[in-house]
Amino acid sequence: MTTLWDTTGTAVVKALAAERRAHGSVSSGLALTLVVVVEEGRVEEAEQAATRAAAEHPCRLLLVVRRRPDAPESRLDAEVLIGGRLGPGEAVILRMYGRLALHAESVVLPLLAPDAPVVTWWFGEPPHLIAHDPLGVLADRRVTDCTLAPDPLAALRQRAADYSPGDTDLSWARATAWRGLCAAAFDRAETAATSVVVTGAAGDPTRDLVAGWLAARLDVEVSPVDSPGPGIDAVEVTLEEGGLKIARQGRDTALLTGDGQPDRVMPLEPRELGDLLAEELRRLDADETYAAALARATGSGDLAGRPSTRNHVWHDPTESSDPDPALTVS
Repeated sequence: MTTLWDTTGTAVVKALAAERRAHGSVSSGLALTLVVVVEEGRVEEAEQAATRAAAEHPCRLLLVVRRRPDAPESRLDAEVLIGGRLGPGEAVILRMYGRLALHAESVVLPLLAPDAPVVTWWFGEPPHLIAHDPLGVLADRRVTDCTLAPDPLAALRQRAADYSPGDTDLSWARATAWRGLCAAAFDRAETAATSVVVTGAAGDPTRDLVAGWLAARLDVEVSPVDSPGPGIDAVEVTLEEGGLKIARQGRDTALLTGDGQPDRVMPLEPRELGDLLAEELRRLDADETYAAALARATGSGDLAGRPSTRNHVWHDPTESSDPDPALTVS
């Protein structure tokens, strides 16, 4: 590991090249560059998740820690690692102070793996507009997590308003297990669905995304119903003849029941953050299924038909509390 204090972007690039030569690392084997935007208090958790995801997807990992953008002096501290605590791949941890924190792309761009897609993951409250952050504009795929917002459902609606093909959210990855259970349940259905009820914790974006997904796929009314949670408790489907119900049973199983069918216990194992991130890294193109689910969950229009490119919109959070003053109507 090489540690650089009060350094420059050029010095970090040289340090990474020196580490690669010393360890015999070759960037041609990298599948992507993963840029993680994280607060100092969450760095360790982000490192663990990114290391788990990188075990499935060899990548160059760039952790961007924006510290005190209002500091009077700009400063860059960096750690350059190949192997060690972040796995066998290449990793750079960048701690930025002062105005440099608002121009992180100036340091990140020269560190991107050549000819490899870029994924940016915000491990914290999602940005109001991704176009405000150059680290999102330069990415091919953009991963947020609405559950970390003060109001997760408001954040989900903002993700729909700000959506561009290539966006995704870890709330969607959390829905994978329930989507699989629903698909298995419909293997037993002999008639079409007429309505669905999804019961889960109030304010859980995963519950609303599952409801939106079912509404988009089945083209029926889907009603979210509040419960103590956590997460989703049950999905109940009314069919033209009979019905189906999937209900959580304890922490890691669910019970599938249906008219005229024997009960069936199915796995519903909780997943770690790194597994959720690894799932989202498996595809680097636009997720049209997520777009359809998000549109139905939030009452938005056709999200998949939006332009896939973004133009950077400058926003200085140290000068205005308004997250998007350029769009404020007087």
